[in-house]
Amino acid sequence: MFLPLVDWFGDEDVAQLFSEESQVGAWLAVERALASAQAELGVIPSEAAVAIEAVAVPEHVDLAHLRSRTLTVGYPILPLLEQIGEHSPEAARYIHWGATTQDIMDTGLALLGGRALDRIGALTQALGQEFATKAEAHRATVMPGRTHAQPAVPITFGGKLAVLLAELTRHRERLRAARARLVVVQLFGAAGTAAALGAQSRAVRRRVAERLGLGVVDVPWHTARDSVAEVCLVLASTAGTCGKLAREVIELSRPEIGELREEGGHLRGASSTMPQKANPIGSEAVVGLSILSAQQSGALLTALQGTHERSAGEWQVEWDALPLTFAATAGALAGSRRLLEGLRVFPERMRTNLDGEGGLIMAEAAMMAVAGVVGRAGAHALVARASSVARTEGISLREALERTLDRETLDALPALDTVLDPEAYLGETDAIVTAALEGWAEIRTPPQPEAGTARP
Repeated sequence: MFLPLVDWFGDEDVAQLFSEESQVGAWLAVERALASAQAELGVIPSEAAVAIEAVAVPEHVDLAHLRSRTLTVGYPILPLLEQIGEHSPEAARYIHWGATTQDIMDTGLALLGGRALDRIGALTQALGQEFATKAEAHRATVMPGRTHAQPAVPITFGGKLAVLLAELTRHRERLRAARARLVVVQLFGAAGTAAALGAQSRAVRRRVAERLGLGVVDVPWHTARDSVAEVCLVLASTAGTCGKLAREVIELSRPEIGELREEGGHLRGASSTMPQKANPIGSEAVVGLSILSAQQSGALLTALQGTHERSAGEWQVEWDALPLTFAATAGALAGSRRLLEGLRVFPERMRTNLDGEGGLIMAEAAMMAVAGVVGRAGAHALVARASSVARTEGISLREALERTLDRETLDALPALDTVLDPEAYLGETDAIVTAALEGWAEIRTPPQPEAGTARP
């Protein structure tokens, strides 16, 4: 199946991790680790483990035949074992000893999910560094702040990026925590009791975890899918931050605003019929990927409802929804980094927009200055009246204040040039940028669960 958005704008590394070949390879790796652990503990003969190690390899799998047989069986592991068994009677006798299909597929998910989360972590780190660089560079680049899509008070572009950087910092921590809960072995047999695995079931789980570099738990999660849903929600939230950045670029690059612009290039963002167009195509792709990631959350939250000791359909939803979440999120992160790297910022247009409507964006600053003379409520009424005059008559806020305030109030105010200077009304913006940069740079690297240890 060709998925244009993910295939064109996604991340190739993550896409490859969840390819058919990669997933089959992960399942075989789990079977080999299981056989090796069981042989070490005397559960199966050493010769059988050697045979399984030799034949349980991707080269012995016909993917087309596997797909065909999976339609009959309903799951891919039994058909996979059939193919492997054809290459060695000894392997056929002992492979998959005491395990169940979901044990192998879930542990394969833990393997691939861990690698995909590592890739997501690297993409998050790269994007965060780009945010930090741009936030520092533009910590004093004054621009209009907007609430409800209308001019509000002055901010800086660095301050805007600092908010997104702090959000990404929190996602980085969430990703680390979620990884520890997902990347664990599933090995509990048919109904989660591990009865078929025998008296050494716990020891086998630990040996398998060691071989695969995974964490270990002693409670089955066949139908306890909260860790899977958690990863999906964290990924979707991370993609949502990327979508937020992209929407800001789309809005601020509108010609009537003109404060930002994506990188240029011959025919970049071109229309097939309107020669003047330079559409924000990088931002559009990020928005689309962030929506695609978010839409999988509903399916995976619904999959939490799997009943009894094995779900009947809910688990299968994960097979498509989780890889799609990973792929869309990775693409959104990579696209956001490219977007920021090539972003063009126009401080002079930001300054022009600050002066729009005669500088009415400084009305709150004027109100707070007047409040020191007449109180907040009275000041609000006076400056609201001046703002209305400015709009109605097409004059500046300064002129309107001079016209509507009485001489006694005007004389009690600081100089209006100071009161109405956007750069003098930035509050804690500089400290906010510094806090975001320090939060990102702070080293928070909790130890990953060691193989053979219980997850928190």
